Amino acid sequence: MPTDFDAWAEIYDSVYSYVHDDIPFYVKFAREAEGPALELGCGTGRVTLPIADAGVEITGIDSSEAMLSVARRKAQTHPVPGDRLSLLHGDMRVLSLDHVFGLVIIPFRGFLSLLTVEDQMKTLGTIKRLLSPGGRLAFNIFVPDADMLTQPGDVPSHFRDVTDPETGVRHVLWQQSGFDNHAQIIDTRVIVESLDGDGAVTKRLYRDFQLRYVHRWEMHHLLTTCGFEVLSLYGDFDESPFDETSTEMVWVARAPA
Repeated sequence: MPTDFDAWAEIYDSVYSYVHDDIPFYVKFAREAEGPALELGCGTGRVTLPIADAGVEITGIDSSEAMLSVARRKAQTHPVPGDRLSLLHGDMRVLSLDHVFGLVIIPFRGFLSLLTVEDQMKTLGTIKRLLSPGGRLAFNIFVPDADMLTQPGDVPSHFRDVTDPETGVRHVLWQQSGFDNHAQIIDTRVIVESLDGDGAVTKRLYRDFQLRYVHRWEMHHLLTTCGFEVLSLYGDFDESPFDETSTEMVWVARAPA
């Protein structure tokens, strides 16, 4: 079944090439886990493949076949034994697998793709069933703030410039977001302008997605209600404490022993 993220598959790694600070964090937790790791929302394998390269057995799950196709293509260039890496199509809300894991991760705000509280709780229930006793869940989401949630949604704003490390192509990224602060839903359009050497736009792409933002204590309550023990809340991937200046929430929780 097609998903909104299918359209992202071929451009995703280029647009988000600047996102890499989280990889050492998730690799470290995967190495420390007692048992194999499971990544939900693995996409193009941005985090999955480095974990497999580190010698950890990992299963990556994604709802987008197009994104998984890119991950499988990238995996062919990695000297990873076939029994160490599995890339499977699935829905994190209702996932059923035949073994349990020492660690479940949801990098880069994948948890926010769940657009209702019911889906969030259903997913946390699925994760608890898939974790071995005492196994850990690690994931990161952004910190919503009042300025972000009240900005006008009809005017694109410059987000950043990125350069594809593989091709050297420069992209200018613009972002336009609308906010339903009752349902906590963000409708985002990313405009990707690809430039030639003279700075002329050679291609313009529009890609849309939705997220449901979650506040700090709301997330804490979701985890504890679903039977997890919250072990840590970090403000960044260097495991620094979460405080009023943090823009990221990096959660680590434990399943019942």
